[in-house]
Amino acid sequence: MWLVALAMLIAPALWLFGPTEAVTTRLPGVAEWRAGGLPDPATPPAAIAAFFAALTPHEATELARRHPDLVGNLDGAPLALRYAANRSSPGRQILALDRRGDGRIAEVLGDLTSAGRVVILIPGVDTTLANFDTGLGGVERRAPAWQARQLHRQVAGDTAVIAWLGYDPPEGIRRAALREDRAASGALALERFVAGLVARRPDQTIMLVGHSYGSIVAGRAAAHLPAQVTDIVALGSPGMGVANRAELGGTARFWAGAAPDDWTRKLPGLRIFGLGHGRLPIDPAFGALPFPAGDLTGHDGYFATGTSALRALAQLATSRSGEIARNASAVASSAGNWTTSRSPVSPGSCMIS
Repeated sequence: MWLVALAMLIAPALWLFGPTEAVTTRLPGVAEWRAGGLPDPATPPAAIAAFFAALTPHEATELARRHPDLVGNLDGAPLALRYAANRSSPGRQILALDRRGDGRIAEVLGDLTSAGRVVILIPGVDTTLANFDTGLGGVERRAPAWQARQLHRQVAGDTAVIAWLGYDPPEGIRRAALREDRAASGALALERFVAGLVARRPDQTIMLVGHSYGSIVAGRAAAHLPAQVTDIVALGSPGMGVANRAELGGTARFWAGAAPDDWTRKLPGLRIFGLGHGRLPIDPAFGALPFPAGDLTGHDGYFATGTSALRALAQLATSRSGEIARNASAVASSAGNWTTSRSPVSPGSCMIS
């Protein structure tokens, strides 16, 4: 009986704790694609781009016609083909669309072909294809599509914004949200997505903005992102799974901010055997550059019109030197006042601390 009792105690512990496991998402339509003798979709995006570059326009279009679900989600494939394969409606550019399960989608605002700067927004818990446009519970400010439009209205014409739901966020504040398995899987997808952008335009610079659990996705990808990713911003982050910025790795400047009443501020900052997300990145000991959020309310107000966070996101998105102007906001940030300093990651850049 004592063995049974011990097993009953160990089983829940193993379910809650343990090493983080990442799973690579299998694209839709792979079997049919491979049956035609076509390249492995898991091939690096640069190789996928080279494959399509060797095709005639007719051959590429025919592939997209026969395999729309795969081509529409294939990092490295030409933008126009992916838009067409995903049957983008007038006025919308859908770069990825997978209706399986809770769904995945990536929408582009702006001209990704000519843009010199790209901003990728990564949403958090409970975001699905069904509420991508409307927001969780019908609350517009929670909708990735709305957030992307808000930011795109504020940026220059040579900046594109992508609302990227390229992973499966946790459902509710339960086990999956307390662990980082979903984030680790999302990081793999994010790395491929970024690699696809870089393969097409190595001269573009990229900025990642992770909200809530989405910040963990960006953080777990940081060490494997190319130098074109210059900035990572964590908004309302529950923690990054590490004790400090240095442990994330990578060369991007790292920023963090949280509204004064954001519930994530109340989290204990612990990580025990894979459970929890560790020190909050707004903690000065973490080493992130402070991002303005002192005038915000709640966990979902970072893209609201007129807020310091939205203005600072727009300025950082359009800055080529990584500078946010002193007059971006008169409001104190979540971790200090607006002053000019040097980034510990990129010593030649003008920063805020």
